[in-house]
Amino acid sequence: MKNYEDNFAHDHLPHPSLMARCFTGHPDFEFPQDLNCVERLLDRHIAEGNGERIAIRTFTATWTYNELYEKANQVAHVLRENLDFIPGNRVLIRSANNPMYVACWFGILKAGGIVVATMPLLREKELGVMIECAEISHAFCDYALEEALTAVESPFLKHIITFDGSGEEVSKLETLTGNKPKTFDNHPTKADSLAIIGFTSGTTGKPKMTSHYHKDILLICEAFPKHCLQPTPDDIFTGSPPLGFTFGLGGLVLFPFYFGASTFLIEKPTPELLLQAIQDHKVSICFTAPTAWRVLATKVKGFDISSLRKCVSAGETLPLKVWEDWYNATGLKIIDGIGSTEILHIFISSDESEMRPGATGKAIRGYEAKIIDDKGNEVADGTPGRLAVRGITGCKYLNSPEKQKEYVQEGWNITGDIFRKDEDGYFWFVARGDDMIISSGYNIAAIEVESVLLTHDDVAECAVVGIPDEERGMLVCAYLVLKDKNKASAEHARQIQDWFKAVAAPYKYPREIRYVEVLPKTETGKIQRFKLKNTITA
Repeated sequence: MKNYEDNFAHDHLPHPSLMARCFTGHPDFEFPQDLNCVERLLDRHIAEGNGERIAIRTFTATWTYNELYEKANQVAHVLRENLDFIPGNRVLIRSANNPMYVACWFGILKAGGIVVATMPLLREKELGVMIECAEISHAFCDYALEEALTAVESPFLKHIITFDGSGEEVSKLETLTGNKPKTFDNHPTKADSLAIIGFTSGTTGKPKMTSHYHKDILLICEAFPKHCLQPTPDDIFTGSPPLGFTFGLGGLVLFPFYFGASTFLIEKPTPELLLQAIQDHKVSICFTAPTAWRVLATKVKGFDISSLRKCVSAGETLPLKVWEDWYNATGLKIIDGIGSTEILHIFISSDESEMRPGATGKAIRGYEAKIIDDKGNEVADGTPGRLAVRGITGCKYLNSPEKQKEYVQEGWNITGDIFRKDEDGYFWFVARGDDMIISSGYNIAAIEVESVLLTHDDVAECAVVGIPDEERGMLVCAYLVLKDKNKASAEHARQIQDWFKAVAAPYKYPREIRYVEVLPKTETGKIQRFKLKNTITA
């Protein structure tokens, strides 16, 4: 084993003067300087005699904590002994949500590597950009997804190790781990050693590399889940977000394992499969996006979800109509939240006891937030402005000082969202900074128009964008997915417009309506409005 490290990632961290101000202020947020987060998330359960407790379930497999621990240790041995690996190397994971993905994630950190988790829908071009930007040297890849990865030509990527996420085939990784020891001495990382690099889903240009320390991984486990979920070892988590998305990583791996609970992983989580898992496996906590909650509300009647006690939504704002539909169908309140890849996970939310339907919530324990104007001055309650956040975690872009200066100002993370705060400290989403439509001098938030349209009986889904107009500057344009596609007509559009003007402020009505079969979405269910805008300007 080589005795030196790859310092590429640490050498490209932003200068300390450009970092967000992070603070703890509570004993729960204090961790030792010598820290490998795997020891708290996984290894301690073995040491405490809980190795036979279930860690991961799927529809076809069950892994105990001990089985996960042993497989992660074997993966770490493979890296160190077979793949010319040194601590600090960036290691990519390409797979759907399955147990081997989790074992690889832990194994990389045990060996002292930095995880770059990706989503299955990414293709050669996107993967190539990530590999070049992060100088990724190793990759673990589900063999069903290897074609796009092997097509990448890069001088940095030296090793691609395939595995079978389904557990039905013997692939390269299974062969290599077969005779490896089931114990491993974790690399002695520090609290501020980098653990993961997350690429933002930017709409233009190259995605940005966000980075997080080992201590950050544990800090978020002391924040949102303790504040809003109150997990116990008997909880079973599930959800639809990929593990390559920090919303999914937290909700489906970090939070359940931090509290000794279990997770139910679904490789292709359709609404029906989510409901089936909740019913058949007594799932108690579910994470998914607003678009999925909308569909789940229409299908839930056929399933027994009596085990479900916590419902979490993030990724984009939760429309009040979706919240109401789910509550009316189930009696359960969806916990809304806003987080970001830059800050790692949710920083504004609420639990059911303090929830205000339609509001995102309050800054949770470990964070503080305020609303500022374009000059950085805090605005009065009720006034829309830019959301600024700081707390236990913060933005650390790698190799991008200009972007770091944009996101972090005066020690605060500036998220790019427009919010307003009421006098009781609740934050209400107004718009993404680039989704504010200015038409004839009126500021119109796309989400406000969408929220009204979703209450129309004929509208299944919608997305609103601004389109250029010589007279008004911009027009409100609505893309609609109808429940009955046969109703799509110019006359029906006029009826919807007249209806809108009768139920909401007339100046906000969509002056143009376009019917579509489906809306473009990310793998996490977030509507890609920029694609609709590009269609308009093309």
